[in-house]
Amino acid sequence: MNLQFKSAMDRLKSEIRDIPDFPKPGIVFRDITPLLGNGQLFRLAINVCAERYQRKHIDKIAAIDARGFLFAGALAHVLGVGLVPIRKKGKLPAKTIEASYNLEYGENTLEIHEDAFKPGERIVIFDDVLATGGTAAAAVELVKKLQGDIFEVAFLLELSALKGRNKLAPHPIFSAISY
Repeated sequence: MNLQFKSAMDRLKSEIRDIPDFPKPGIVFRDITPLLGNGQLFRLAINVCAERYQRKHIDKIAAIDARGFLFAGALAHVLGVGLVPIRKKGKLPAKTIEASYNLEYGENTLEIHEDAFKPGERIVIFDDVLATGGTAAAAVELVKKLQGDIFEVAFLLELSALKGRNKLAPHPIFSAISY
């Protein structure tokens, strides 16, 4: 990791606040809203990711509902590539395919339009946080069902103790910030 990249990540990490016992006792929630509220640091986060994907011939950014949309939309704009929303069940208007994943207490389902991209297009899947990896694994399944070429699964931050990477193997994973 070069010094300039490390300095940028340290600046971003300094704006992420810890909220103890949210959403339940024993959990430390990493709150990215202060970073979003600081225009210069939000721009820095997007620029760091954009530099990573420039000249990589990415066709689309697949954004995971909901906070992934914030970063992926800006990133797709900077790169001049398409944005594909991956949403919770029932939120997309055209014909979709779906993938389900387990939550701590139950199950959830993600959907993507069946015509979101052409087979073989190079896709970066983007979300704000990698925790247990269930949501991202469902997104990977959707992109694979549509025969997309997954270039990378990317996150602003990763909660490494939760080992979400394990559910995404063998796909390349990028997280700008790791806790």
